[in-house]
Amino acid sequence: MALTGRAALVAALGSLPIGIWEPSWTGILAVNAPLAVACACDFALAAPVRRLGLTRSGDTSARLGETADVTLTVTNPSGRPLRAHIRDAWPPSSWQPGTEVEASRHHLTVPAGERRRVTTRLRPTRRGDRQADRVTIRSYGPLRLFSRQGTHKVPWTVRVLPPFTSRKHLPSKLARLRELDGRTSVLTRGEGTEFDSLREYVPGDDTRSIDWRATARQSAVAVRTWRPERDRHILLVLDTGRTSAGRVGDAPRLDASMDAALLLAALASRAGDRVDLLAYDRGVRALVQGRTAKDLLPSLVNAMAPLEPELVETNARGLTATALRTAPRRSLVVLLTSLDAAPIEEGLLPLLPQLTQRHTVLLASVADPHIARMATARGNAEAIYEAAAAAQAQTERQRTAEQLRRHGVTVVDATPDDLAPALADAYLALKAAGRL
Repeated sequence: MALTGRAALVAALGSLPIGIWEPSWTGILAVNAPLAVACACDFALAAPVRRLGLTRSGDTSARLGETADVTLTVTNPSGRPLRAHIRDAWPPSSWQPGTEVEASRHHLTVPAGERRRVTTRLRPTRRGDRQADRVTIRSYGPLRLFSRQGTHKVPWTVRVLPPFTSRKHLPSKLARLRELDGRTSVLTRGEGTEFDSLREYVPGDDTRSIDWRATARQSAVAVRTWRPERDRHILLVLDTGRTSAGRVGDAPRLDASMDAALLLAALASRAGDRVDLLAYDRGVRALVQGRTAKDLLPSLVNAMAPLEPELVETNARGLTATALRTAPRRSLVVLLTSLDAAPIEEGLLPLLPQLTQRHTVLLASVADPHIARMATARGNAEAIYEAAAAAQAQTERQRTAEQLRRHGVTVVDATPDDLAPALADAYLALKAAGRL
């Protein structure tokens, strides 16, 4: 219970003339006694807070940057009308900075024995699960001089999913995939290594594709058509160790890796390949296996949503062993990790032969565009020193990438905006070359 500002204002206005004309305890009592009685009546007429019934409904998930509407239903079982101010508390990252007060506070009037709904609109700024905190209700009497106050726990969780901003590249990558399949009117005739069908020879066809046995059985020259391999297994391995926590721009490297993994998964599933996901640092953080093409993307974004970088060194031996168990047959293993020299040379590089002997390995890493800008800086001594440091860092990354390539690993090193399409292009190149 609490006095309102209106009660304090009435007390001050009533005491002012008494203090000017007749300052005495009798005058003060004459003003405050009726006010106290009015406050007591107001308190008695305010609807009780503890007896209110509260339930939630609405969205349970939303992509990062989008809105989620959560509806709070307030039921008033008492015989008095509810005049209330409501604060629906959520974690600070549930709203854009500066909008929390407007979004979380509501004014509500509920007649006796009825119910009303208020909607809280969330706009989360971080991935993960956002759980509702307490609902604080302040119930006023008809004079709004005195109020009752109480809190209710009304659980609700909104899962904030990765935004998948790279999906804008999907149509162009699918068009390239159709070219590889030979399903568009272009000059390519279905690149790949998996036999598709026989057709009649036309001028311009590669003579090495002529099937002489089929030609001998018919009157026309027959050629073989090929298509990229289908039903191949792809294992996406997300490194969630300390190197994934480094921020590039406004987001950690892990977010850019997730976005690239989602584009590759969407493309590979359309190409008829099977895609699994493993997130690992010193233990398995997420594992998605055996999903159909229809269920793949929802399963991946749901598994990625609560992932956060762990500030520990990734156990390269454990990651390799887990990847080998997850992919027992020949697969394309896509490692989304860093190209920092120390973790690669001391952790991953000695274990690479175990992976490359059984699988095709593709490593994708997020490059910092700020380093590239520093390398071109000139004008004063400080800028030149920064450019030298950036050039040294770039040289070190290139040396590490070259070491990986000598072990048979395909390396993709690109900025956050370019990583997803570059990784998709690398997958298509491997598919066209028949290396999956």
